[in-house]
Amino acid sequence: MSHTRYEPARPRLQRSELAVPGSNPAMFEKALTSKADYVFLDLEDAVAPADKEQARINVIAALRQYDWRGHGKTVCVRVNGIDTHYFYRDMVDVVEQAGAHLDVVLVPKVGVPGDVYLTDALLTQIEQAKGLPHRIGIDVLIETALGMANVEAIATSSRRLEAMHFGVADYAASMRARTVSIGGLNPDYPGDQWHASLTRMIVACRAYGLRPIDGPFGDFKDPEGFLAAARRGAALGIEGKWAIHPSQVELANQVFTPPEAEVTRATRILEALEEAAKQGKGAAQLDGKMIDAASARMAQNVVDMDRAIRARR
Repeated sequence: MSHTRYEPARPRLQRSELAVPGSNPAMFEKALTSKADYVFLDLEDAVAPADKEQARINVIAALRQYDWRGHGKTVCVRVNGIDTHYFYRDMVDVVEQAGAHLDVVLVPKVGVPGDVYLTDALLTQIEQAKGLPHRIGIDVLIETALGMANVEAIATSSRRLEAMHFGVADYAASMRARTVSIGGLNPDYPGDQWHASLTRMIVACRAYGLRPIDGPFGDFKDPEGFLAAARRGAALGIEGKWAIHPSQVELANQVFTPPEAEVTRATRILEALEEAAKQGKGAAQLDGKMIDAASARMAQNVVDMDRAIRARR
């Protein structure tokens, strides 16, 4: 392993990420009591321009009113992009008035490291001015060709950075991909047309200690399509997926929760290698298959995820 190593970001369970429009306060309490690991209150695409200011007021009230952490939720606010005149007010008003109750800020359409630097600078100043009791994290949406072209540099842009999300809809528009489906497959492409882009983002995340999260699947009446997309992402190393409808939360939890049989086998791998080490061996056999240190690292990932899920329960 290289002598250069980037420490993992603050660990958070992020199997399912429920999107909640800030303009719809009726959905806040339902999100609070849902089984989602992570809830983001949205001020960006889900909110019409005429409703932006009221949505911001609603989100501030929801952060202050509800005990998100007490319900086992990571709570996040997706602000508007830094290319809009809403961004600075989103940051200043939300963080000044409700920052003590906020875990993460999600920045959309990040294109260059400077976009994250700006967000970090604002957070740092507000936290210092208000004496906030904790450090607010930053998640970014990679959803433009520019962002994907700079994904490795963005990954090292701030020590606050925790996760990258793949915003498939805006990314498709930016790439001028021939599709009008959010997250679905184009039958004209022989496979998954998002595979290469997801892989690039995942590599950047894993190289620099971040969590890779898959974005939305638009057809919430197609649970099989959602499951298929989530499984493809999980096979590549994705850690969780958005739910744009409450019905998708349980589907995401299902895919990104290691099955009991997988946890059992991972535990047996670790035990077998521990026993082999006592005998001065670096490898062992389990169920007729060779296992070694690489097997242990893969198994440890499964065991760690299972422990985090059990802790949340």
